[in-house]
Amino acid sequence: MTSEIRLAFAHPSERSEATATAGPLDRISVRDHTVEVEIGAFQAERGVTQRICFNIVVEVRPLTGPIDDDVDRILSYDKVTEAIAFELADERLNLLETLAERVADRILLEPQAMRAFVRVEKLDRGPGALGVEIVRSRTAARPVDVDAIEEDAPHPELVFLSNDAIAAPHLAGWIDQLEQMGRPLIFCVGPADSVAPEAGHPLAQRRVDLLAIEQNAWVLAARDGRCKVVDTRTELDWAMRNGQICIWAPSKIVLDAVDGPSAKGADAVALACWFAATFDAREMLVIGADAPESAPVTVRAVPVGQTRL
Repeated sequence: MTSEIRLAFAHPSERSEATATAGPLDRISVRDHTVEVEIGAFQAERGVTQRICFNIVVEVRPLTGPIDDDVDRILSYDKVTEAIAFELADERLNLLETLAERVADRILLEPQAMRAFVRVEKLDRGPGALGVEIVRSRTAARPVDVDAIEEDAPHPELVFLSNDAIAAPHLAGWIDQLEQMGRPLIFCVGPADSVAPEAGHPLAQRRVDLLAIEQNAWVLAARDGRCKVVDTRTELDWAMRNGQICIWAPSKIVLDAVDGPSAKGADAVALACWFAATFDAREMLVIGADAPESAPVTVRAVPVGQTRL
């Protein structure tokens, strides 16, 4: 078997390596990602679902500094699977070629992505796998409607809970009501009522105050197992798209911000407002605390004694 034929049937990662340019690129891959969907141009393929399998390799621009074990610095695998899910949900398609190209183009919107190798195969149309494989580079990518992507971005319901609200007996009932809204749900909290240590230096005190808020986030997580403490943009984005209720641990996002807000305990509601604007929240619900006089998002205050939101 010639090398060309062998590469044609090899995994896209081998084709990526064989066609690499002089400048080495890193690669991430998703193998054997199988979904059931209605697709196909034949009448027999309408009204029924069939399995299609994706094998994708994305060549990414190497990082210029250390990774620091930071998920927000890399191209997450979730961006690849989300590109697949978005294009499958957008409309019914007849051709694998169309699907592969749209998935590749959407992946190449990511700043780190340079080339995408996309193989899509139908597993149920014959005795073997029937498929298509394409290669697309950033310069050759089809223009994508950026406004449509922004519209697809999740707009969470952000809820600030005072310490009295965290301890309220009807906390679970509030969460039940908020879940029924059908929106991504993120909780923010302030520090516990205990006095935080005094560090004697502004930068050190900022970290102490942020950690005090994060400790209280874990207190809330212990009150209701549906809520998970999350600290990175990547995990927050995944959680919002997958129905996971989050409690924001602010240290990483605040400290990484070019012009971040104050993080003092007394400014916890203002910090939550900044976060709500950063993640384009639909509104911010404040339970058991005063709403700020001005805010970049719509704010609604609810007293702790009110059981219906």
